[in-house]
Amino acid sequence: MSTHMLLASGSAIRAQLLRQAGIEFEVQYPEVDEQELKTALLGQRASPREISDALAALKAKNVSSKSAGSLVLGCDQVLDFEGSLLSKPESPNQALAQLTAMRGKWHMLLSAAVICRDGEVIWRHVGQVRLQMRHSSDAYLQAYVTRNWDSIRQAVGGYKLEEEGVRLFSAIDGDYFNVLGLPLMEIINFLALQGMIEQ
Repeated sequence: MSTHMLLASGSAIRAQLLRQAGIEFEVQYPEVDEQELKTALLGQRASPREISDALAALKAKNVSSKSAGSLVLGCDQVLDFEGSLLSKPESPNQALAQLTAMRGKWHMLLSAAVICRDGEVIWRHVGQVRLQMRHSSDAYLQAYVTRNWDSIRQAVGGYKLEEEGVRLFSAIDGDYFNVLGLPLMEIINFLALQGMIEQ
């Protein structure tokens, strides 16, 4: 048995992970203003966990409301650094500033996944992982950003662990799939319990 899903995300790594797990899906981009919701939630002093969950739900509901009967997976990832929410860097200088601030310290990645059917949430999960950055030199961080800017501009915090960014870290506490932005094991468990994938 297999299931067919719609992935409400343009993330190449999320699509790759689902594909490698043998889960059938199609990508459908949500038409939402993420920044507007994020700004509103920050104004309400929502926690990073609440923000990641709300953004994932927004994407899933948007696609689900236009896709009757389909299972729709929405995802979002945020970075919590000492209580502050870090986003995708808007410039190489911002990426360098974020990496410099986090150097030698712990931060947390929160990866939310929400599954909807007919515009209603039927499952949700927020995975979390703690990461400690090593004490990289100013010269290395500058060179890292310069070499990797085209890739890391799409990553919260300005790094990708599946690429050279792994060299920035000394410890990871948690599920690697959450680092990549998808709580894959929990999604598979849900699909299996629902009889939607073979087990």
